[in-house]
Amino acid sequence: MRRTKRTPVGQALVQIFDGPGQPFRLEPRPFPDALATGEVLVQTRLATICGSDLHTTLGQRDTPVPCVLGHEAVGRVIHTGRGRSHLAPGARVSWSVVDSCGKCQACRQHRLPEKCESVFKYGHAALSDGSGLNGCYASHVLLRAGTHIARVPDAIPDAVVAPANCALATMVNVVSQVPHACDTVVIQGAGLLGLYGCALLRERGVPQVFCVDPSERRLEYVSLFGGIPIAGDMDQYATARRQILANAPGGVDAVVEVAGVPAVVPEGVRLLRPGGFYALAGMVHPGSALEITGEEIIRKCLTIRGTHNYSPFHLDQALTFLARTVDKYPYESLVSPAFELADLESALQMAARQTFLRVAVESAIQ
Repeated sequence: MRRTKRTPVGQALVQIFDGPGQPFRLEPRPFPDALATGEVLVQTRLATICGSDLHTTLGQRDTPVPCVLGHEAVGRVIHTGRGRSHLAPGARVSWSVVDSCGKCQACRQHRLPEKCESVFKYGHAALSDGSGLNGCYASHVLLRAGTHIARVPDAIPDAVVAPANCALATMVNVVSQVPHACDTVVIQGAGLLGLYGCALLRERGVPQVFCVDPSERRLEYVSLFGGIPIAGDMDQYATARRQILANAPGGVDAVVEVAGVPAVVPEGVRLLRPGGFYALAGMVHPGSALEITGEEIIRKCLTIRGTHNYSPFHLDQALTFLARTVDKYPYESLVSPAFELADLESALQMAARQTFLRVAVESAIQ
């Protein structure tokens, strides 16, 4: 790729992941000598730890190593290549988790840039791929030419906007698939995606949004985000189902799965009315075989839709939604106080304890 604009002399600090059980290495990494057309060098202001990164560090998800993990973040522009003149140095930005070509069949015909034939995902690429400034557990990230970059409204704090380019944008995509003619929706899972889903659906005007989760702590947040909390692990699901169906005797209009647990899917099918809609978004892992029959789907005339990641306009909609609702919902309470980049391993340990739905990491360079 031809380099077109010189970059300021300098270097980034990156936390290098060598594999499960290996200590992270905090090391300098030089800025590229110049930026290609469309590239943008961003200084990371704040990153948050997504569950997928935690799974990677625990050996539950494959990624090439060595690498720099992290894809949820907010930053400020340091330098731009040609074609990004609308992004002035100092601009506060969020960006899509994937870089896509915009030309292949998935991008142009199917409008699924997240499934681009040459897709690149931040925080999931080898250190040897390009500049190596590929992940957000670093002081700087080099954004590629096919990456959607969005200006962040001033009203949204860093801790609120950092998870928007993963969890919230994904839920904007998921909720956009749910038919508008819905009076009752069930969300399975009260993690960050589930709470975002409650707020998105309630703001859309859905009268009843039930959210089922076994964690009492997580359920405490559900009502704060507009949902109706329902306690339910797999042993309690029959009771949870009765509670929900008492309010929707013919079955619910839609179910949204963001629990990541295959066993909840048959329960979701039982909850749906004939002609209902089921959105699956949480089971992005190999151990997700489902125990449902074709007969159940056909006899109830169900529509089942899988959603993975999102398109650029979903990120724009996510930021607009946050700007409009930042004073209505307690988003900041879901994110921990920030750890320094050098203390990433302590941040990951806190994330594993699930004290907060997101744990924040900030660069020492601000």
